[in-house]
Amino acid sequence: MRILKTTGLFLWLCLLLASCTKKDIKPELEDGKSTVQKDIPGDVGNTVGSGKPFEPFYFSFKTGAKVQSSRKVSTDWDIAFAKEYNSYVSINNGASPESFGFGAAGKGAMIVVNQAYDQIREAPSDEEFNKNGITAAGWDSGSGNGWYFYELKTHIAVPVKNRSYVLRTADGKYAKLQMISMYKGAPAVVSDLNWPAPYFTFRYYVQQDGSRNLSTKDQ
Repeated sequence: MRILKTTGLFLWLCLLLASCTKKDIKPELEDGKSTVQKDIPGDVGNTVGSGKPFEPFYFSFKTGAKVQSSRKVSTDWDIAFAKEYNSYVSINNGASPESFGFGAAGKGAMIVVNQAYDQIREAPSDEEFNKNGITAAGWDSGSGNGWYFYELKTHIAVPVKNRSYVLRTADGKYAKLQMISMYKGAPAVVSDLNWPAPYFTFRYYVQQDGSRNLSTKDQ
C-alpha cells in the first residue's frame, strides 16, 4: 500500500512538473531602474489590406508618453513608430533623411546588440554609432537588425530573442531599449491571428548623468 501511495505521488509530481514546463511564462521586466511601457496603442483598427497608411506616432523617453505629431520636427521625442502596424521603430536624427526627425536638431542614433537587455552595461563609442548605427528597426527579413520575425505562415510577429538596442536619445543621452511585443497584453505566445494589435510593450533605460553606464541589474 505504501509503495502504491509513493508511486501515485511520484506520478502526480511528474504531471505537475510537466504542466508547469509547458506553461508559457512571461519574463520579468521590472528591475527598479528601467521604465516599462505597456500596451501603448498605435494606429489601432487599421490593417495592411485597408490601403490606408498607418499613422506614425512619436514617443518621448523623458516624459514616458506620446508626443503630438505637430511636434515631429523637434527634439521632444526619441523614437517613432511607423509603417506596417507601426512596427518600424525609428530614431530622431535631424541629419538623416531616413529619420522621421530629419530637419530638426535631434542627435538620435541606434545600434543593434545581440545580447539580453539586462546584460548590456555600457553604451558604445560615438565612433561605433557612426560606423554600425542604423536608423530604424522593424521586421527582420534577414538583415539581423529587426526586432521581430514575421511568420509568413501564421502572419504573427515574434520578437527576436536576446536582441536589444543601444540608443543615443534626441538630446544626446545614452539609453537602451528592448521591444517586447506588438500585441495587447504582451502574451508570451500569440496563436490567434485576430489578437488586438498594434499595442506596444517595451522597456528602456536612459542614463541621466550623461555617461555611458547602462547597467540596470546587479551582476
